[in-house]
Amino acid sequence: MIVDNVYIYDPSMPYPREGLHAVEIEEGKFKDILPSPYTGSKEAIDGGEKVLTPSFNDSHMHLLRFGLLKKELDLTEVTSWKEMKELVENHYDEMEEYDWIFGKGFDDSKFDDIDHLLTAKDLSEIQVNAYIYFMHEDGHECVVSEKALELLEKEKEFEDEPDEFKETDENGNWNGRFKDTAVHYIKHHFWGRSIEDAKEALKKAFPYLSEHGITSVHSDDINFIGSYEQLWQAYTELESEGLLPIDAHLHHYIFNINDLNNYLERSKMRTGDGTAQVKVGAVKIFLDGTQRLYTAAMRNPYPVAPSTNGTLIYSQEQLNEMVRVSAENGMQVAMHAIGDRAIEQAITALEQDTANTKQLRHRIIHAQTLGPDLVERLRDLKPYIETQPSFLLGEWDKKDQWTPKELVPYCDAFNSLVKEHIPVTLSSDLPIGALDPFVSMYTAVTRMDLEGNPEGGWMPQEKISLAEAYQGFTKTPAELEYKDEEKGRIEAGYQADFVLLDRNPLDVADEEIHNIKVLETWHRGKQVYKK
Repeated sequence: MIVDNVYIYDPSMPYPREGLHAVEIEEGKFKDILPSPYTGSKEAIDGGEKVLTPSFNDSHMHLLRFGLLKKELDLTEVTSWKEMKELVENHYDEMEEYDWIFGKGFDDSKFDDIDHLLTAKDLSEIQVNAYIYFMHEDGHECVVSEKALELLEKEKEFEDEPDEFKETDENGNWNGRFKDTAVHYIKHHFWGRSIEDAKEALKKAFPYLSEHGITSVHSDDINFIGSYEQLWQAYTELESEGLLPIDAHLHHYIFNINDLNNYLERSKMRTGDGTAQVKVGAVKIFLDGTQRLYTAAMRNPYPVAPSTNGTLIYSQEQLNEMVRVSAENGMQVAMHAIGDRAIEQAITALEQDTANTKQLRHRIIHAQTLGPDLVERLRDLKPYIETQPSFLLGEWDKKDQWTPKELVPYCDAFNSLVKEHIPVTLSSDLPIGALDPFVSMYTAVTRMDLEGNPEGGWMPQEKISLAEAYQGFTKTPAELEYKDEEKGRIEAGYQADFVLLDRNPLDVADEEIHNIKVLETWHRGKQVYKK
């Protein structure tokens, strides 16, 4: 098949800006790039002088969680406690005693009809004897009912989660609000779903990916289904049914070394192994929390909360062991690290000779607060840094509350990383950040929010070019998959994953990048979306 009469934009390849091309596709790969108009005998479709460019590879998201928002009770638009209760009651036709009630995406800091954040006591207004679990919109916080608290009190392993992640009342008793890895524990142990439920949720999510040109994802989903085996089965069944319009790398979240060893004993599959479309991803390890809750581990106290500098979840020795065992068994590691103290801990673990960082291409997720010493160590080590530029849309004016003044210039320091040739990906952290890759690219290039603030960009020295941002969604994520010679470029022999755009990114002002639209999305040579 030939896609004729198209311009090509690929920052990894020097295609002439003005020349039209015909792109030949065979068996899911690009076979050749030919001059246009195509004069051969093969079937050709007219690209209408649209711009053909590599489709997008989102290297950090929670796809099942996003699908569940589309399938189950979504609280993201709720603005009051009264409205939230009504929405729950309308969603659940009958709420019996001892049933589970789930909801996702609330933000009670914006509620105008209560003067406090929700606790277990408040949830009794919905149903006294129900097991209730509501997750905050950013996934780092939850509130559970008093019946759910009774279950948690019986969980011996829950004692291992940091006390800082378990809120208490004036008497020192848990009040039903939990943070960070305590949230993950509750999801993992009490919120399992069937394979069919997971498949239905994923099918709800896929059209949103295709609409935005995303054909590959790296997703951390295990805590929303209960086991890696069930997660694997959900994705691979969709693949065998012809219903998987993406390639998926599935991360394995672990709480401790025992979780890691259990996986290594149960399965012989390692990072990069799997089916044609579904591969084993990285071992996911949470090192700290989030700055909003002052749980991200910082080397200095929070300016607006000077009594704390956040929480490290593991000792250096514990983390070193998890990284070493992962590497010895051919597993890539992806570490959530937001604060500079957590990033420093991740770097130290990756600097071990036994970590094999260069070959395995380990990742640090977020890396939102750096310093000159950390950039220098990252330059020598060169792990992959997975950034989420769209977070800046709502956080740029809060950074000085979380970070000492002298380190604010090193927050979300995209250019500092890129100019030192430290590999950087751009990603959404769906459903927390913006799904549209062009919104993330806009933010990375302009350092402004969608209203154009602040004028000239926040910490403008950390802007990156459009080409650098584009590669963060195409070429660089393919390297994390060990597919750098197979994906992420418009070149003969590469996987035919591409989009057609309504305009050439090179002809668009930086301030308009987020308005670029995907007209068609193609995955492995097949059209999966058309506007």
